[in-house]
Amino acid sequence: MSILIGKKNGMQASKRYQESVKTHFFLSLRAAGETTRLARGVEFGVDGERMRIEFLRPDVVRLKVSHGGVFDEAPTRAVVNDSFGPVPFAVGDDDMEICLDTGSLRVVVRRKPFSIDIFRADGGTVMQSVEGRAYGHLNGRWCITRKREAGDGFFGLGQKTGTQNRSGRVFRLWNTDVLADVSLDEGLHPEFDPYYISIPFLYHVAENGSAAGSFIDNGYRLHYDLSRSDSWTVTADGGQLTEYIFAGPSVPAILRRYTELTGRMAPPPLWALGHHQCRWHDYREEDVLALARTYREKRLPCDVLWLDIDYMDDFRIFTWDGEKFPDPAALMGNLGRDGFRLVTIIDPGVKHDPGFPVYDEGVSQRLFCRAPGGSVFVGKVWPGHTVFPDFVNPRTRAWWSKLIARHAESGLGGIWIDMNEPAMQEVDECCMRFDCGRAEHEHERWHNQYGLLMAQATVEGLRELRPGIRPFVLSRAGFAGIQRHAANWMGDNGARWEQLALSVAMCCGMGISGQPFVGSDIGGFAEDTTEELLVRWYQYAAFQPFCRNHSMKGACDQYPWSFGEAAESRIRAALETRYRLLPYLYSVFMRSTETGEPVQRPLLFDFQQDSAARAVNDQFLCGPHLLVAPVVTPGTTERRVYLPRGGWYVLDTPGCVAGGREITVPAPLDSGSPVHVRAGAVIPEIEPIQSTAGYAPEEVILTVYLPEEDGEWESMLHEDDGISERWRQGAFVRTTFRLVREGDRVVLHGMVSGGGFPEFRRERFRIRVIGETVSETVIPNAGKSFSLELGMLHAGTDGEAVA
Repeated sequence: MSILIGKKNGMQASKRYQESVKTHFFLSLRAAGETTRLARGVEFGVDGERMRIEFLRPDVVRLKVSHGGVFDEAPTRAVVNDSFGPVPFAVGDDDMEICLDTGSLRVVVRRKPFSIDIFRADGGTVMQSVEGRAYGHLNGRWCITRKREAGDGFFGLGQKTGTQNRSGRVFRLWNTDVLADVSLDEGLHPEFDPYYISIPFLYHVAENGSAAGSFIDNGYRLHYDLSRSDSWTVTADGGQLTEYIFAGPSVPAILRRYTELTGRMAPPPLWALGHHQCRWHDYREEDVLALARTYREKRLPCDVLWLDIDYMDDFRIFTWDGEKFPDPAALMGNLGRDGFRLVTIIDPGVKHDPGFPVYDEGVSQRLFCRAPGGSVFVGKVWPGHTVFPDFVNPRTRAWWSKLIARHAESGLGGIWIDMNEPAMQEVDECCMRFDCGRAEHEHERWHNQYGLLMAQATVEGLRELRPGIRPFVLSRAGFAGIQRHAANWMGDNGARWEQLALSVAMCCGMGISGQPFVGSDIGGFAEDTTEELLVRWYQYAAFQPFCRNHSMKGACDQYPWSFGEAAESRIRAALETRYRLLPYLYSVFMRSTETGEPVQRPLLFDFQQDSAARAVNDQFLCGPHLLVAPVVTPGTTERRVYLPRGGWYVLDTPGCVAGGREITVPAPLDSGSPVHVRAGAVIPEIEPIQSTAGYAPEEVILTVYLPEEDGEWESMLHEDDGISERWRQGAFVRTTFRLVREGDRVVLHGMVSGGGFPEFRRERFRIRVIGETVSETVIPNAGKSFSLELGMLHAGTDGEAVA
C-alpha cells in the first residue's frame, strides 16, 4: 500500500516526467579504432573508450561500452544465464567498417562517423543508429539514438500506463511509490508515469509486423523517448551501456530469448491461482475466522486470506500483535481445515528501536543501508524512524532469509512484500548507500533493483523452511528478472473505471516483459468502489493470472457480498468460471515456466502480423485459446470485439464465427466478460470447487471446439500434485492433445508423457464437443494415450481409447 501523503507538486512532477531529456549537448563517440577478435565477437577502441560486440546466440548480440576504459561485467542482477555455447561467426574488417555475421544476424560497424546497424539474414532491419548519435555521453550520463519509421510501434517496458503501443510517449524507469509521490488524482491518472516496476525491455515492431527486441541491462534511472516519428532515444543517468539485441522477427521468439537470459517463473503452487481476499483492515483472529466462514457458507470459491500491516506489534516486521492474534499457528491450522491459506505482509522497513531483536541484530552485524557519512541510514515509514536491510550485501540476504523462515514456521502459505521501491515518507531515499556504504554502490545504481533483491532473499527463506515445496511471494516493486522470485500486482490502483481499463493493458505489458504472474486489485484499492464496478472487475479478474480483492482502510466494504444478493450471485458466477477453468489455467502457467510465454497476453503476441490486432488495448488472450473482452465502462450492455483471423466460438456456445473482423456482442451485467474460444482448442475443465485444498479430480472435462476447416491444432493438460517440486523428477502427467480435421473426419489424439504422481486420481475424461450442436461422451482414462474419432469410440484391450 502507498503512504498516501500526496505531495503538493504532483501535477508538475507528472508533466516533468513526460518531457524529453535534452541530449543535443552530449558528446558523441565518433571513430572506431583497432579491432581485437574475442571468442564470441570483437572489441575495439572508440574515442578513448572500448566497445564489445558479442554473440550469445546466432540471433542474440550483446553491445557493451566501457566507462573510463573499464567494463562493468555485472551491471545488475537481472541476467542469470549468458553462456549458451560457441556461436560460429565471420568477421570482415577494413578501413571503412567492421562486419560480423552469424548467418542469422549481420552487425555492421561504420568506423567514422561511428555507427552500428544490425540486420537479419533476410535483409530485415533489426536496429539502425542515427548517424553521429549512435552513442552520446556527458558527465556520467549516456544516450543511444536509433532510427524508426513513422508507422513503427513499441511494446513492452513492463508496468506502464496508457496504450500497449508505447509509441508517441516518453517514459521514465524509476521505481516509484506512486500515491506517496503525487496527489491521489494525479497518481491515478491513466497516463501517469513512472510506476512501481522498471523493466528496460522493449519490442520495436515495424509496420509490416516484424519485430526486434532490446534489453538494456542497467539499473539506473532510464528515460525512453518514443515521441518522435523518425528516431527514438534511451538516456541513462549513470552506469554503462550493456544492451542485448534480439533479432526476432517473432515476438514469442524474442521473449523466449529474453527469458533465457533473465530466467523464467518457477511453477507456482496451484492454490496461488485461486481467488484471494485481502483488505487493509484492523482484523482480529475472530474476524479472520468469521471471514473464512462467510466465504464457505455463501459458497464463494476462495483459497487465500491476507493480512496487511495491522497484524503486527506496532508495525515491527516479523512480529504479531499478541492481543489480536494470540496463537497464529492455531489460527492457520483452523483456516487450513477449511481449505484456506494465510499470507501476511512484510515491508523492508525495520523499526528504529533498540531492544527490538531484528533491529539489534541488523545493527550489530552491519546489515542495514548506510548514510553518506557511514552511519546507519534512517528513513520514515509506518513505524516512524526506520532502517532498511542492505539487500545488495549477500550476508543481509542470508539473514533476511532466516527471518522469513522463522516467521513462516507458524504455517503461513506465502509472503507479501510491499513498500520495496524502496518507499518512505519525508526523507530522501537517494541518501541510502549499499554494500556497507561504499561510494560505488550509490543509491541510484541499486534503487530499481531493491525489490528484486528483497524478493530473492524472501523466496530463499521459504525454500529454506520448506525444501521441495513451491514458495509463493508477491512483490510490489521489481526489475528485470523479478519473475524468477515473485509474482507482482500492479500496486495501489483506484476504484475507477479508467483504472479497470488501465489494468488490462498494464498486465499485458508485464506479460510480454517476462513477468507472467500479475494482476490488479479487484474493485480498486483506494476510494469507494461501486456495485457495478466491483462486479465488472471480478468478471475481468476471473481471467487474470493473479486474482485478488484488495481495498484500503476507510474505503467502503467490497467483499463479494457487500452489495447484496444480485452482485454476490454475479461474482460467484465469475469465480466459478475461474475455478472450472483451473486445469486450463494451470497448464498455461506450466507452459509459461518452460517458454516464458505470458499467461495474460496482448493480441500482438499471437497475431503480430495483424495490424488491427496490434492496436487492440481492451482485450487480451488468457493463454493461447481464450480471447477475453472485459467490460470497462459503466452501463454497458454490449461491446465491440475484434476477432483475429480463424474461427471463434463464444465460450460454451455452439456456432463458429469467422474472425478477421470486429463484431458487436451482448455484454449484460449478468453474463460476465465476453469470452471467445479459438476453433480447434481443447479446453480442460473441472466441476467448480470451493478451494484447491485436496485437489485431485477423478474426472476432467475436455471441451473440444470443432474447427470448420482442415488442419491440426494443439492443446495441453498438465497435471501434478500442485504443491511440490517433484514434477522436476518427472512426477507429472502431461497430455498433449492434437485435434486433426480432414474433410468430415475429426480425430482427437492424446499423447501422454511423465511418470505419474501418487496423488493422481483421474479415472476418465468427459468430452464435450461443441460445433453446430453440443454432444458429450465419457472415456475411461487413467493417464493413458488415446485416439478418438469424435462420435465413435472403441475400447482397446490395453485400456486405451482408439479410433
